[in-house]
Amino acid sequence: MPPRKMNETSPIRGLCLLAAIQLSASSLLAQTPAKPDEASLRVATYNVSCYRQSHGQLAADFSTPDDERGKKLAEVIQRVRPDVILLNEFDHDPEGKPLAKFLENYLGRSQAGLDPIAYPHRFVAPTNTGEPTGADLDNDGRTDGPADCYGFGRYPGQYGMAVLSRLPIEHESTRTFQKLRWRTMPDARRPMDPTTGEPFDSEEEWRAYRLPSKSMWDVVVRLSPGATMHFVCSHPTPPVFDGPEDRNGRRNADEIRLLADYLSPLASGYIADDRGRLGGLAEHAYFVVAGDLNADPLDGGGIRGAMDPLLKHPAVSAELVPRSEGAAESARRQEELNRDHRGDSAEDTADFGGDGHGNLRVDYVLPSRRFKVVGAGVFWPEPGEAGDEAITATDHRLVWVDLVTGARPGGN
Repeated sequence: MPPRKMNETSPIRGLCLLAAIQLSASSLLAQTPAKPDEASLRVATYNVSCYRQSHGQLAADFSTPDDERGKKLAEVIQRVRPDVILLNEFDHDPEGKPLAKFLENYLGRSQAGLDPIAYPHRFVAPTNTGEPTGADLDNDGRTDGPADCYGFGRYPGQYGMAVLSRLPIEHESTRTFQKLRWRTMPDARRPMDPTTGEPFDSEEEWRAYRLPSKSMWDVVVRLSPGATMHFVCSHPTPPVFDGPEDRNGRRNADEIRLLADYLSPLASGYIADDRGRLGGLAEHAYFVVAGDLNADPLDGGGIRGAMDPLLKHPAVSAELVPRSEGAAESARRQEELNRDHRGDSAEDTADFGGDGHGNLRVDYVLPSRRFKVVGAGVFWPEPGEAGDEAITATDHRLVWVDLVTGARPGGN
C-alpha cells in the first residue's frame, strides 16, 4: 500500500461523529491504509528497542542521521503516520537528548523517499528501570545488580517510554504512577517461595516494592476545545527471566490488572499517582490503553488469563483486533516455533523467533467504547513489500487503530 497522505500543517479541527463506515475485510488487513477521514485519529504503540548498555549511548548514536536502526524505525513511523504514538524501550534521559535527536535526525528527515513527520508535542518522565533499591531483591548476595532495581535495568531510564503527539498534551492534567507500591493493590500477587510457602521477599522489601516495572502514565491529549483523550501507557515486565517464585509473571499480571482497575471507578480507589492524588478515570472518559504489555491472550510464558481484565473490560473496545498478513506469513516460516500456539497468527505483533518463543500478540492499542473504531492494523509487510526491511529494526511491530468520536466541548 502507498504511504498514508495527510496535510502536515493543517490542525485536526475537533473530532466529530462520522457516519458508519463500511470497511471490507481486505481493507482491515491493509498495512497502511489512508485514514478514513481527516477528522479521524490514528493512535499507535511501537516497541522500538532503543535501549543501550550504558547511559548516554543512545543520544550519541542519534546525534547524526546515520544510525541504521534509527532510519528503519523512522521509516515505519513515516509510513503509518500516527497522530499519537507511544514508544516503548526508548532510553530516558532527564535532558531529553535522545528523543530530540531522533525527532530531528530521523523523523524530521525523509526515509525511503517518504515525507518527514513532525511531533510538536511530547511527554517523557522517569521510570523505575535502573533505579536502585539498595536491597538484594533476587537473593544473589548482591544489592547492586540490575535485578535489584525497582525495575530491571543497568542504569536509570534504560527501557524507558516516550509519547509523541501531533495534538496538544495537557501536562498539568497528566498523571504518572512510577512510585505506586505493589502492596497497595488489593489481593496483590505477592511472590512466594514454593519450597517453604512463605513470602519470597522480606516485609521491608515488600513494603517498598513498586508495582510498575517502568511506569504507568495517563497522558491527557486535547482532541478539541474542552474534549480530551486519556492515553494510558504502560510497559509491564516480561513474565519470564525469574525463578520459581515467579516474581515477573506475577508482577506482569498485576501491572495489567492495574490498567484495568484504573479504568474502573469502583476498583481504582487504591491507585495513587506520584503527586498523591487517588483514583482512576471517570466513568465516561475517552481513553486509549497502549503499550507492549508482554502478555499474549492465549500463548507465551505468562499467567494464563492475565490479559482478561483488559480485553474483557466492559469499557474497552477489543472486538476489532489489529492484524497483518505479514504476521501470518512469518508464523508459517517459523512453523516449528509456533506449532503449539493457539492464537490466530495474523494477530501477532512480535517475532521472538531468535529467543525461541515464536510469534506472539503482546502489543496493544485498546480504545474506550466511547470511540468508534474505524480501522486497525499491525505494520508487518510480507517479504518483498514496502517496508519489509525496516521492520527488522526491532522484534516488535507497530500497532495502530483509527478512531472517531462524538466528543463535544465539556465532554472528556
